[in-house]
This record gives sequence, C-alpha cells and structure tokens, in this order.
Amino acid sequence: MTRTFVLTNHKGGVGKSTSATNIAYGLVGLLRRSGAGNCRVLLVDTDSQAHASLVTTGHKDYGADNSLYTVLMADRKEAANVLSNCLVQSTWDDDLHVLPASPMLEGAERELMGVAGAPYRLAEPLSRIASHYAAIVIDTRPSFSLMTEMGLLAATDAIVPVEPRYLETVGLLSVISKINEIREGWRHPHLHVSGILVTKMDTRVKGHKQLLDELKSHTVLGQLLCGVIPANEAVSYSHHHHLSVFNYDPKASASKAYAQMVGKLVREMTGQKASVS
Repeated sequence: MTRTFVLTNHKGGVGKSTSATNIAYGLVGLLRRSGAGNCRVLLVDTDSQAHASLVTTGHKDYGADNSLYTVLMADRKEAANVLSNCLVQSTWDDDLHVLPASPMLEGAERELMGVAGAPYRLAEPLSRIASHYAAIVIDTRPSFSLMTEMGLLAATDAIVPVEPRYLETVGLLSVISKINEIREGWRHPHLHVSGILVTKMDTRVKGHKQLLDELKSHTVLGQLLCGVIPANEAVSYSHHHHLSVFNYDPKASASKAYAQMVGKLVREMTGQKASVS
C-alpha cells in the first residue's frame, strides 16, 4: 500500500501547506538519492486557497476542467481517468506531480453535502492511481470540513502541524480525537495519527521552549512528536520565489529540519536507513 500522508489541523497559519510541499519535494529527492526504483510523489491540494498549488506549479488559476474540483464532480466510474488528466508536473521537480486545488472547491462542498458516498470522492480515484507513486502527500484546509474528511479518508498517516503557541494539550488531543472519530466512524482502519510536527519554533522565546518541553513529557502526545521546524525567514522568502526551502537555502535551519523529518518518513517507508545529507 502506498503511504499517503495528510497534513491537517483545524487552525490556520500553522504551516500545513509549507510542510506538505516541502515534505513532498523532500521525499522525491531522498528517494532518488537512496536509489529507489520509484521516486515519484503526488501532492494533492484540497484547500480552496490553493497555496500549495501556487508555490509548486507557479499557478493558482485552476478551475472546472483541470483541478481537484473536476475530479470531485466527475462520474465516479470515470473519476480515476479524470484525476490522471488533471495532474500537473511541478516546476520543482519532474517527479513531483500535483493535483491542484481551485477556488471552486468551496462550491463543491455545498454541492456534495448530503450526496451518498461524497466523503470517498477523493479516496476512490486516488486508490486507482496510487501504485504509480512512492508516496502521496495531501494538504488540507484549516477546518474539519467535508474536504478535510475526504483527505483523511484517502490517507494512511495523519500529521498534525502546530505552532508552539498552539501546543495546549487539550487542543491537540481534540484534533487527534477528531481524526480517530473519522477513522472509526467511516471504518477506515488504515488511517492513524503518525505524528505531531511543531513548526515556527523559536528557542529564544521562553514560552515556546516551555510548551515544547510539556509536549515531550506528555505520556501520549510526547510519543507522537515527529519533528520540530524552527522559525526561519528562509521559509517566507522561498514562498515569495515559488521555491522549496531546500532550493532557496539548503543550509537554512528549516531546510535541515525538514530534511530530518523526510529522512524519518523514508526510513519508515522503506524499513531501512536513509541519509538526509
């Protein structure tokens, strides 16, 4: 089964799109350097703001005929073919493919609300083409909407990005509980919470360090901590130039942190050690 990582949290501005795009690109590069037979990665953008689509393809003007919206509105028997026709090659790497979002996804949620099987309209066609990819990464909007449910039902691994100021135990446990409710309620046993990714970490801020220490010491949440991404201006500049943080500044602290995160994911995927240098 192709590992499918969904980045999700009901809070905005916590680095979901930044993490999704850089993890997807990082997976391509590390799999290639590791000599993997298949290093293609698919990035699926389910957020109508289309930030992930913009930075990885240079465009966000996708619409009724060439985006995730097209797939969701297609006849379910044809959806896999439609999905394949909507894929775009990223400007970052030929082996990074993107299923772009569209502002029309806002309308899609309203159109599909109450339609039988609607939450599976991404999972079903994606499962038909998943074997072509070494991994799939799904970016979601900052809410547990129908679109986010679709992303979760198409995934095997949920990663929760969170800023240090949002590290309250109650809030994180609520997010994890919601993911588990979707897994149990929709009978999707392959989905599990595989990690909490702390983003925008500033060690100079006393409160950040205190909250991270509390997370690490928590009996449940501490075991889920899978990475810490430092606050780094290279991330903002890379967005402006439509580049991955790795390409904008490979020596930046955020680049090194994302590389460590990607290395961990590849080791889990391949069951062997993988260099992140």
